[in-house]
Amino acid sequence: MKIKEVNSYVLQYDLDEELGYSQQYYAKRTAHIVEVITDEGIKGYGEAFGGGGVAFGNKAIVEKTIGPMILGMDPLDCEVIWHKVYNLLRDHGQKGMPLQALSGIDMALWDIAGKFYGQPVYKLLGGAFRERIEVYGYGMMLQRVPDLKERFARESAAIAAKGFTATKMKIGLGPKEDLALVETVRRAIGDDIKLMVDANHAYTAREAIPLGRELEKLGVYWFEEPVAPEDRQGYRDVCLALDMNVAGGEAEFTRWGFRDLIEGRCVDVLQPEVCGLGGITEYRKVLALAHTHFVPVVNHVWGSAVAVAANLHLLAALPDLPGGAHPVQPLLEYDTTPNRFREELLAEPLDVLGRVEREGGTIGLPKGPGFGFEIDWDFVRRFRVA
Repeated sequence: MKIKEVNSYVLQYDLDEELGYSQQYYAKRTAHIVEVITDEGIKGYGEAFGGGGVAFGNKAIVEKTIGPMILGMDPLDCEVIWHKVYNLLRDHGQKGMPLQALSGIDMALWDIAGKFYGQPVYKLLGGAFRERIEVYGYGMMLQRVPDLKERFARESAAIAAKGFTATKMKIGLGPKEDLALVETVRRAIGDDIKLMVDANHAYTAREAIPLGRELEKLGVYWFEEPVAPEDRQGYRDVCLALDMNVAGGEAEFTRWGFRDLIEGRCVDVLQPEVCGLGGITEYRKVLALAHTHFVPVVNHVWGSAVAVAANLHLLAALPDLPGGAHPVQPLLEYDTTPNRFREELLAEPLDVLGRVEREGGTIGLPKGPGFGFEIDWDFVRRFRVA
């Protein structure tokens, strides 16, 4: 079997309302789906992390740079392909967009392998450690509205009512404003639901530490990306100063980047982004590093239904850490804000929100070969912009 074609599809539509985080607001949803086709007719799908203009740059890398490198190769040779591409691009992109583009291709190869062998991807990864995945509801994006506290209170209460046992919100407007928002959400959801906050590297360590001490008083479970991803010492300082968990890793790439993050004890909870760090082939190495150092892993998940489906397989195959009769189970991150690329892209939607509500805050595993989904091509044609 050989790789015959490598294609990618940038999908986009206008949001009804702007959404934001500490760095920017955006008015469009964007997704970048990668397709690999073999000479035997098996097709695999992955997703390249990065919205907005980044997706258009990644499309060029997928189709013009990496695609030609791997045509004619055996798609089952994931390691061979990964190292060939990385070695040829090493002088030009050890992090960032080349790795995001490679991630989408690598994920598609794993989808092909599952379809070739007639097995779900989690079987190829060694089997499922669990039959159900707990889901946490990610919402409370920043918005330009007159009363953001009222909006967050309403949204967080709705997430709790859906049956989620954990939720996450955006912060990064300034310590005073952040604390007011977190206090509002905590009142709305009560004390029994885990609450995480995500600053998207809005602060320096000197700013993040006193803010974190106040967040601890509100029972925040983790403080995500408090400082810039390049600031390893800042991460260590925040970790040492706070009792609550510090989370990060979505902006890191490859085993070498994660080696430094993990060995430096920069985070208490590691958040690898499989659509960005180098794909499943590289994710497995990052996971091994994390387990070697006893750092818990909760995957970062942001994108379309392709990313969500792929992460269900990764979380199913994630070993318990450190083990025991009743270990803490991994969580699937699920963005609850409206996103047609999560809800309508697949021929048979994942229906995560409905299943969480019906099934007590958890979701069962996909059973089909590969990632277990089919693309709705009429939908793709409707929203494709590149």
